[in-house]
Order: sequence, then structure tokens, then C-alpha cells
Amino acid sequence: MDQTPPLSSDKTYYNYNQYGDNLMTPIGPLGIVPLRGSADFTALVNEALVNRRSEYHLANPQHTFEHPGFMRDDFRIPVDTLRFSSGEGKAVINSTVRGHDIFILSDVLNFSCTFRMFGFDHRMSPDDHYQDLKRVILAISGKARRVNVIMPFLYESRQHKRNARESLDCAYMLEELYNLDIANIITFDAHDSRVANAVPTGGFENVPSSYQIIKALLASIPDMDFDGGKMMVVSPDEGGISRAMYYASMLGVPLGTFYKRRDYTQVVNGRNVIVAHEFLGDSVDGMDILIVDDMISSGDSMLDIARELKNRNARRIFCAVTFGLFTDGIDHFQKAYEEGILSRVFATNLIYRRKELLEAPWFVDVNMSKFVALIIDAINHDSSLSGLMDPTVKIRSLLDSYCRNGHCQEPR
Repeated sequence: MDQTPPLSSDKTYYNYNQYGDNLMTPIGPLGIVPLRGSADFTALVNEALVNRRSEYHLANPQHTFEHPGFMRDDFRIPVDTLRFSSGEGKAVINSTVRGHDIFILSDVLNFSCTFRMFGFDHRMSPDDHYQDLKRVILAISGKARRVNVIMPFLYESRQHKRNARESLDCAYMLEELYNLDIANIITFDAHDSRVANAVPTGGFENVPSSYQIIKALLASIPDMDFDGGKMMVVSPDEGGISRAMYYASMLGVPLGTFYKRRDYTQVVNGRNVIVAHEFLGDSVDGMDILIVDDMISSGDSMLDIARELKNRNARRIFCAVTFGLFTDGIDHFQKAYEEGILSRVFATNLIYRRKELLEAPWFVDVNMSKFVALIIDAINHDSSLSGLMDPTVKIRSLLDSYCRNGHCQEPR
């Protein structure tokens, strides 16, 4: 049997022939639909897919000719999400989708998108992006063979549980999409993965970004040392302990955590006021610290924690998140960097990032486009996603290579 040539550093995750020739039968011709706000990232994903399949085609032309639509110069399907002057909208698909395996990419956090309503320009909110997503699904419904949604930041994922008389927005969103006959929803590092319980029979995939973040960390910080008590992974709150535990276990370093002491008599912006961040863990004196979380929203809590760790004589502080929202801008992070409180912030390109953020000297943009292309390709062939969902083997291989190059005191 012909073997797929090396296509990327992620080739061990998934290759066409690892489960036999049946894997070469796609569900249908692949189509990628970028919604407003997702065009730039989708272009990167499309390029990775075209390159991947082109390389396979060169090595195995007899296979690809058997499946029309497997090879294309561009897998994107154009769509218009139009707005009337009243603010109402509609979606129009500008190419055939009949019989296709459709993947819709939606960045619900891209506030740079605007629309005109009653003579005023309005920035699109997550609600607006979500409505556009439903309109596109309705425009496609009944034509495509299967519809999948890639929503890197899960819409309303921070409203995932009920603490009082309040809405369960994320759970209802999942139910609503599956009622529209969505086959799969793929998201990344959901705020709470247990929200999948809302659709127990649906195809819900919560994909980690830990491998790509660790890879970017090692590439950006060549003198990172995991041995001899020189580093610690810290969770910013009790809700993120499991995520931080995984990083600490993979890196072989100790774990610390903060918990938020709140004033439950006061509510500001829908949340109880944080009185202080209390640290639980060993001494951080002289250690490099990696703070791990799913997102940076305003970033105030993250900087408070960084300052507290600096007060405890931590050496360098790095932050690693999947989503860098920076809702209050980046000036306070720039100031923290100039004061030596923060060394680097790692965040993925799964969502929109402002130009000033990308140009900041302390920001490292973690590219996830090739990884998303692998996921799309695997699902299009109904292949196993286990290698993609569990990056443990890849991380161990990455760390072994890092140590073989003399970056560790002891072999791992």
C-alpha cells in the first residue's frame, strides 16, 4: 500500500491510509463556508487543505481521481450575509452545495465587522454573528449532504450553568443548532466542557490547543528549563485547575492555583466583586511561571495574579490562553510588560486579533490553521479524531526533542 508522504509536523495525528483504503472515501465533496469575521482564518485553513491534498494527489493520483471534488484549487464556498437598512438580514449561498460535506466557520467574537442600520454603523456582537450562522444553515438546509459547524469560541460559553434565576444560553444554543440538523459542532477549549451534556446524542467535539501552545512556548523561549524546580504552572482560579494540571503533568513541573475571594453582597456587571486573589501552592521564589487559562477577557485578573506572583519573587511570568479577547484594550498589558511584570502572552489565531495586539512585543500568535485543516480533513473522511483530541503523544515527542537539544538538565 502506498504511504502518504510527510505533509506537516502534525502528520502523526492523521494520514489517509492509516485505516486502509476505505478511509479514502470522503462523505462528499468538501466545502468550507466562511462567515463574516472568519474570512482571514478560513483562507489559512483552505491553503493548508489545498497543500495537504495536493501532496497526497502527487503521490497517489489513482486514488484521488476516484472521488470527484477531492482535489480543488479552493474549497471555500462564498456566502453573503446581507443586512437591510432596518437591521434585518438574510443569507445567500453563491455556489452549489448539493451533496457537499459543508464546514461553516464562525468567529462570534469578531467585533470589527459592522453593518448599517437606520443610518448608523453598528459593530456585530456575538448575537449578530450567531443569527448569521443560523441564516446560513437555513440557506443550505436540504441541499448539502452534511453540515458541520466550527465555532472556535463557543457562543455564550461563559453562561453555561445556572446559579440563580438566569438563562442557560449555551445549552439552548447547542439544542437549537442540532434542531437545525447540524451533524457536528467543533469548538476549542470550551469554558466548561460539561455543556456538551445539553446534547448528549449530538456530535460535539471540544478540541484542546495545548500542543500548539507548548510548541510556540518552546520556540519563543529557548532558555525555558523544566528541571530542578525552576518552573511552575499556575491556574488563575479553581475552575481552570484541570487544564493547568494537564500542562503541569506534561511538563513535569509543580502546580499552583489561585482562588478568587469574592464579596457576595455586591454584584457588578453580573458578577460578585473580587476582593482578593489567594494563592495555594509552594514557594515561587526564582521560578518561571506559566499561567494557563482558556481566555483573557479584560485581563485585569490575569495582571493582578502576575503582580502577586512578582511580589512573591517569581522570575518570569508567561500567560498561555486559547482566546485573547482583551476587551479593555492592551494598554494595561503593555504597561505590565514595560514594568517587567509580564514577559509573554500566548494566544491562538482562532479568533480576531486587533492589529495593535499582533504588533505588541509581548504577544505571541499561535497558528492553529493547519490543525483545523487536519480536523476538517479527518471528519470529511469519517476518520478517528482520537489522535487530534489527545495531544499527549505529540507533546511528549516535542519535549523529548527539546531536551535532546540540550535544554533540560536531565533526560525526560
